[in-house]
Amino acid sequence: MAASAALRAGRNPFALDDDDGAYRRWRDWKLAGAPRRAEDLLVEIGDPCRLADSEREAIVARCRRSNMAVYASRSSGEGKDVARLLGEQLGLRRLDANWLADEDGISTLSVSEHGARGEYIPYTDRPIRWHTDGYYNPPQRTIAAMLLHCVERAAEGGANRVLDHEIAYILLRDADPAHVRALSAPDAMSIPPREAQAGAGRDAGAGAAVARHEQAGPVFSLLAPGGDLHMRYTARTRSIAWRDDAATRAAVQALRAILDAGSPWVLGLRLEPGMGIVCNNVLHERDGFVDSPQRRRQLLRARYHDRIAGTHASHLAAFAG
Repeated sequence: MAASAALRAGRNPFALDDDDGAYRRWRDWKLAGAPRRAEDLLVEIGDPCRLADSEREAIVARCRRSNMAVYASRSSGEGKDVARLLGEQLGLRRLDANWLADEDGISTLSVSEHGARGEYIPYTDRPIRWHTDGYYNPPQRTIAAMLLHCVERAAEGGANRVLDHEIAYILLRDADPAHVRALSAPDAMSIPPREAQAGAGRDAGAGAAVARHEQAGPVFSLLAPGGDLHMRYTARTRSIAWRDDAATRAAVQALRAILDAGSPWVLGLRLEPGMGIVCNNVLHERDGFVDSPQRRRQLLRARYHDRIAGTHASHLAAFAG
């Protein structure tokens, strides 16, 4: 059944009224196939720039079921082609050219001690709390997928933890559907405006020009056209404002408790050179790390406005047949 037809037929597991039991059926299907180890996400590949059909199918299959896959290759990928070409083979072409990315739209993540990058946590060695990428973007620049490729790991630390955002939705909805309803409000989470920095294409004497306007939006929303679940979230407590009502405060507290509880659905991994993760923008966090002269952590990051090809409306697999 096509995605649009299934949704018209009422088989939308994300509808909170759930009159036809769609949520329960999808929930059971999702949890039954959810990985319990990071190794369950792993796909061994040869050349990430030229995937074999079987390698691509294996990556897509994991992303269809879990919204993410981890790959291990023999290429550390010091050039940008490894990220760009791997993404293209998975249907990821619309790169998000954020202001700190390189000119080709792909970011090189490493510790930056000088300039604007050094003011942002991804370019430091500090830990990063739970988030999805691009939570500060406007709706027309929604980050639907992302790719991280490891060129070099840190001498110590730098491990990641990941959680399928659909699993987070299930845990929160099972606790209380009112939490999901509150976090689906169009103004549930707001990011304040960011002032333009001198030297970033603006006059240093022009005053507090706005580089990014305030962005208000939901935590949970559905992407067109297939109704895929999207999550927009950060656990940071600075430079963020939540809707000021009791329902939202309770929902935020419940979500934080889920993320901090170390559930069996949270998977830990440490990327080694040649490894990477490709995902439909799942929740993730990073430990702090220590570099050395021999090992200086460097990752390539690509963010996309596309979902991974073959994973559109994958939630409707629970209703196949």
